[in-house]
Amino acid sequence: MFYPTLRYRDAVQAVDWLVEAFGFEKASVDLTPGGRIAHAELRYGDGIVMVSEAPDSFADTPHDDFEHVQCTVYTAVSDVDAHHERAVAAGAEITHPLTDQPYGSRDYSARDPEGNHWHFGTYKP
Repeated sequence: MFYPTLRYRDAVQAVDWLVEAFGFEKASVDLTPGGRIAHAELRYGDGIVMVSEAPDSFADTPHDDFEHVQCTVYTAVSDVDAHHERAVAAGAEITHPLTDQPYGSRDYSARDPEGNHWHFGTYKP
């Protein structure tokens, strides 16, 4: 199994936003004594993504389009239209509109508040 791990400057805010916008569930959240996230696990269906606080020295190089991004996260969802509506309502920046793909998937892409690109669709590898 593979578990994507994302680091955020403000992981507490990121976890709350990912739950609100993308429908993840908090499986576990471990805080440091200073109130930062040491480790969190967010569940979506059978999948888990891990989240942690980036160190203060974290170098950020967000890109405006995902042609130049080295890593993105794809999540299979059962009702991508409803998922898209939820993300839009929470203020997600949609970077690729809902699209019916020639290989049978219906999907869209969005960027979270710290610039990470997420893809959601009906395709299950």
